[in-house]
Amino acid sequence: MAPSADIIDPSTNQSLYPADAHASKLFTTTEVLEITESPSRQDIPSSHNTNLVLHPSLITTHFDALRFEAAAYRQLSSANSRQTTPKPASDSESGSASNALSPVYSTSLISSPYNTPGHYLDLSTLSTPSRLFALALTALRPTHPAYATKPYTSSLNFDVVLRALRQLAVQENFEWKETSFYVVVFRSQLRPSADQDWLYKLDFESHREACESGGLLKYWFGKADLEGERRNLATCFWASKEDAVKGGAGPWHAKARRAGREMYESIVFTTHRFTVLEGAEGYKFEGWED
Repeated sequence: MAPSADIIDPSTNQSLYPADAHASKLFTTTEVLEITESPSRQDIPSSHNTNLVLHPSLITTHFDALRFEAAAYRQLSSANSRQTTPKPASDSESGSASNALSPVYSTSLISSPYNTPGHYLDLSTLSTPSRLFALALTALRPTHPAYATKPYTSSLNFDVVLRALRQLAVQENFEWKETSFYVVVFRSQLRPSADQDWLYKLDFESHREACESGGLLKYWFGKADLEGERRNLATCFWASKEDAVKGGAGPWHAKARRAGREMYESIVFTTHRFTVLEGAEGYKFEGWED
């Protein structure tokens, strides 16, 4: 997904968030943030099984709603009588027979702006910390229109994500211990001549490869301002570095890397350790060191 992380929805070239002209500095030191105050957000409804979420077909497929409005977070809500009951998901779509319990529920989590079969995260394959963090990351969205150039940790709403994580841990009676995840950050600037349709195809197929490989907890990307600086931000959260290496080894990732040379004026790729502290009361963001 690396060089194709700046794709836009082919149906529109309108940018919701024009990029700031000033590039942000890369993190070279450890940043520790403690969440001392919870933002005003709707509590996660009680559930006895957080392996199950609302079926993806009950959630919008609109790109901008999924990346800018955290629409996938609605999968964590209880189904109600006003919703239409979908057909049960296939085994290939959910990776689990648990959908037989109810066609309204699924183990397939929308973990990216792609609400499409083949692009879901199978919750039943994850450890408890990774599963709870992936669920919490459905709340991820930008906090500022200049997310493409502002510092990473202030550009995304990690306060909301950690609040959701604390609620999920309580809901499951799980004592959250300090846990680290592997994060990749892409900052890029498109060439004016970049083929948007080809970028979309590269990104779509690369993400499918990564989902098939496993361990990709969240993929988020913004929208390049094609009328301005053409800058963008994208990021991946992985359960481990090993998962990231496997997930990026497929043929579509290789095609995307080759295409990057002609599609981008610049692309900066950095890897980080995102550590959720004890009790999910804060986090530490630092450069990755083996």
